[in-house]
Amino acid sequence: MGVLMVCLGNICRSPMAEGVLRARLAEAGLAGQVRVDSAATGRSHIGHAPDERAIACAGKHGIDISRQRARALELEDFDEFDFILCADRTILHDARIRKPRTSHADVELLLEWSGVGKKDVPDPYYGDARDFEKAFKLADAAALGVVERIRQGRY
Repeated sequence: MGVLMVCLGNICRSPMAEGVLRARLAEAGLAGQVRVDSAATGRSHIGHAPDERAIACAGKHGIDISRQRARALELEDFDEFDFILCADRTILHDARIRKPRTSHADVELLLEWSGVGKKDVPDPYYGDARDFEKAFKLADAAALGVVERIRQGRY
């Protein structure tokens, strides 16, 4: 199974979501069963490390995302991943437009698919440490929901 986390730049929300999902899967003994990655619908940060504030926020929770590098959502991702989970409705719309008709991937809103609620993960980029903490907590809640869905076979 493959899960791809997607946001606009792949330097804030999706790297934190990728990192926390990897951690929660490892804690649940499911790490080897799920491929996890992240990507961006935009291209302005390709090759860059996550935002320093995202690295610091995740690190505060014991998760190292410093080695991740931003990459773009590519057509082959729709064949390589079963679930493409988007941080907000704009990203969801962009990803669904790009999805090839032959793709088997489910492209969904991250918080809704994981059972957290029908809301977006707000982009913390123009905010401060509190905004990154809020985004991280939502990503963590989503990660726990994803783990639970996998455990229950609801995918």
